[in-house]
Amino acid sequence: MTPPPKQQAHTRPLSEALGANAMLGNLLERLRESEARLRCVRQVLPPAMRAHVRGGVLDEEGWNLLVPNSAVAAKLRQCLPLIEQVLLEDGWRRVALRVKVQAPER
Repeated sequence: MTPPPKQQAHTRPLSEALGANAMLGNLLERLRESEARLRCVRQVLPPAMRAHVRGGVLDEEGWNLLVPNSAVAAKLRQCLPLIEQVLLEDGWRRVALRVKVQAPER
């Protein structure tokens, strides 16, 4: 007797699964906004820094900009007034900007 055919699990794209749940959909929207803000900001960063700055958590309290070390963090903090100005001019709502040094990945 042959075993019954295996049923394939129904899989959906991650964006569809996140969008189907209100809380996860909100998370996806904040992720997209963080990425869009970073695209806006990258243009005013010094060229040597652009590859080292990543967008992080965006929530009601602010937006995290992630950097690999304290030297990049110090330079980025000097750029925060310009970054805030560019975001406002581009129509983004004002949020606190936070610079976070990421722990090295292992």
